[in-house]
Amino acid sequence: MRTAPHPIQYQGSKRILASAILRYIPVSTARLIEPFAGSAAISIASAAEQKSTAYWINDLNKPLSELLRLIINSPVETAAAYERIWIEQHDDVEHYYKIREEFNRTQNPCLFLYLLARCVKGSVRYNSAGEFNQSPDKRRCGTKPNTMRANILGVSALLKGRASFSSLNYREVLASSKSTDVIYMDPPYQGVCGERDSRYFSGISHDDFVTALDELNGRSISYIVSYDGRRGDKVFGEPLPPELGLTLIELEAGRSSQATLLGRDEITYESLYFSRALAKKIAHKTLNYRTSPAQQLVLLQSTVRYA
Repeated sequence: MRTAPHPIQYQGSKRILASAILRYIPVSTARLIEPFAGSAAISIASAAEQKSTAYWINDLNKPLSELLRLIINSPVETAAAYERIWIEQHDDVEHYYKIREEFNRTQNPCLFLYLLARCVKGSVRYNSAGEFNQSPDKRRCGTKPNTMRANILGVSALLKGRASFSSLNYREVLASSKSTDVIYMDPPYQGVCGERDSRYFSGISHDDFVTALDELNGRSISYIVSYDGRRGDKVFGEPLPPELGLTLIELEAGRSSQATLLGRDEITYESLYFSRALAKKIAHKTLNYRTSPAQQLVLLQSTVRYA
């Protein structure tokens, strides 16, 4: 898969695993839906591979959803706004705090783009009041304007005129899906972090999510879910119940940074579930699997690193 442009640095993004996930999205999908879009990594990668002709990008985080809309529909203006904010910093870390305060007051998406580019490790964090509170990375000044402009224009070229945007509760999005759609879900409830995902204002209920998936099954909707995971012998998150009849794949996400620091040889695996409706559509595919003792399918996916 060719390298796709990515203007939004976002810890937890599925960029690294995108090529593996896209294997389960049929070519000529009518519409790809991301109810928990984040940086929209899967939509961008899918558009680069021409997997679908239409995209619905949704995130409950309204400034993030609005930022994606601006990047795709108004790329020149968005790149210019980023360049102006970036130049104004003059290597002064206090500039970051001023922009962060202004963003929390105004929710201006262009300010958010600068914060995402400059914050520590692209790690988005919110406090209990829903305010962005991540600190700046003092070792760097964020993505240079020329690089940001190229990424913004690249994403716009892929998705302009083909994407719609919203900031709805995920249940509303799922209720509007059709049998011709494929839904990719990376919900904030759990994962390899083992904690509530602070990229979002709040998590979602496991039981409610299971009910929502069961309803999709009843309507024969095709969907993929990134959910629980493990590192070594440690399991994170509650798995989805077998009663849903999903196919489970484990994607190798590489050696964790924590394991590297501690000198441990531990590989992180992320669980990928796909629905019965989707399994029927991709039944002809030749897959590179091995079976674990727990009878789970493990995809042998090499680690890809991004600068």
